[in-house]
Amino acid sequence: MKIRKAIFPVGGLGTRFLPATKAMPKEMLPVVDKPLIQYAVEEAAAAGVEEFIFVTGRNKSAIEDHFDHSTELENVLQAKGKSEALITVQQMMREPGSVSYVRQQEPAGLGHAVWCARNQVGSEPVAVLLADDLILGTPALQEMVDAYRDGNMVAVMEVSPEETSSYGIITPDHEKGPLITVKGLIEKPAPEKAPSNLAVVGRYIIEPGVFTNLAEGHKGAGGEIQLTDALASRIGKAAFAGLKFSGQRYDCGSKIGFIKANMAFALQRPELRAELHKWLAEQISS
Repeated sequence: MKIRKAIFPVGGLGTRFLPATKAMPKEMLPVVDKPLIQYAVEEAAAAGVEEFIFVTGRNKSAIEDHFDHSTELENVLQAKGKSEALITVQQMMREPGSVSYVRQQEPAGLGHAVWCARNQVGSEPVAVLLADDLILGTPALQEMVDAYRDGNMVAVMEVSPEETSSYGIITPDHEKGPLITVKGLIEKPAPEKAPSNLAVVGRYIIEPGVFTNLAEGHKGAGGEIQLTDALASRIGKAAFAGLKFSGQRYDCGSKIGFIKANMAFALQRPELRAELHKWLAEQISS
């Protein structure tokens, strides 16, 4: 089944990155020279997504501006003959009408943010991408779309036992290659209560029934409406699979994860790799 739409929850306050995020959305923080949200949008587009739904909050206008035309900038680049930079700017644009914005008026949890996009989604499955989770390598959503048949699907990875309280954790059933049948899902369990060490990261494909559960407004961990709770309530009513993606995930919601992501992505760039290698070697040896 083709996944045509994707939701990008970008309404968070980014408090872990203050003061940088006081006036700038955390999703606009750059990894090398590209903001986090652009990586997520490009991943969705590569997986065949045609409609991009941003669930925003106050002070998020920079995201809208980033994916819009900047006539003055484009004219300046063209006049100065900076064709490569002009192409880079124009590649950010989506087809007219393919981008929409919905305001999440209060930070009530990921489930609430997703529910805010219900009218844009309609009655078809939709992808959800969290820009904080940056994946290097084969795009995770592409792997999920290739394996998706129906129901719900989450991207999963192994974490150490002491980290389970930071993630949604699945109860796995049988496995077939990278696909795992999910028979349970719990949000942020203590290590001694975790059913496995398979954690959900920020890539989902959800079916319309999830929105029905989200509409009930039940609050879970942290007093917020959790997407994982709505997904768990659909077990037995819709197929549910986890997919072990092949890429390397970086948690750009944390400072150390963000720094690691910048290093890892810079090392993939031929024009930066040699000099960065040299500098890192000098720092380590000093």
